[in-house]
Amino acid sequence: MCDPYMHCEQQLGLTRRCLEIIDQYGFGLSIQTKSDRVLRDLDLLKSINEKSKCVVQMTLTTYDENLCKILEPNVCSTKYRFEVLKILRDNKIPSVVWLSPLLPYINDTEDNLRGILEYCVEAKVFGIICFGIGMTLREGDREYFYAALDRSFPGLRAKYQSKYGYAYEVMSENSEALMRIFQSECNKHGIMKGNERIFAYLHEFPEQPKPEQLSLF
Repeated sequence: MCDPYMHCEQQLGLTRRCLEIIDQYGFGLSIQTKSDRVLRDLDLLKSINEKSKCVVQMTLTTYDENLCKILEPNVCSTKYRFEVLKILRDNKIPSVVWLSPLLPYINDTEDNLRGILEYCVEAKVFGIICFGIGMTLREGDREYFYAALDRSFPGLRAKYQSKYGYAYEVMSENSEALMRIFQSECNKHGIMKGNERIFAYLHEFPEQPKPEQLSLF
């Protein structure tokens, strides 16, 4: 999976062309990105949403801007993505946030979670996808991740290796407490939670009216 708004999209315009075709034929759309470049195509997103349904999905994991720039160095920061979500809200385009991954000992804190949830509440996101407070590490990915830890968080690799070994699921020690906060805040503010429910919503599109058959008589 790759982001439809990578830097090269600015010149290539392939995503915009796809949106033009979707809009032309009246299809619905669910699109996921970490980039504020999605606003370039706001005109098409609005048109698609008016004809059918358009949902924009964005990942938010790190409230602190400085930490975000370390964890996600090649994309716009969480604050910019929050601004995108507010613009989508103002244009009546529904949004879904991916609260994943949350890295143990790095951004698995109550302050971080509450900051992200405050953004979601203000932006009136429709739902939040969350697989628990943690992450997954596959073979190959683990080596890359540990090398990144060595660069940005010296000494943390040993803590991961001691705690998680070669586990695929790497869940935070704070997971249960933070998930209670997550559930409570979503309930309080009417934000959809439950991944299956949200995925079902993303796949639901209004039926297009069937053309009326003309009578011969």
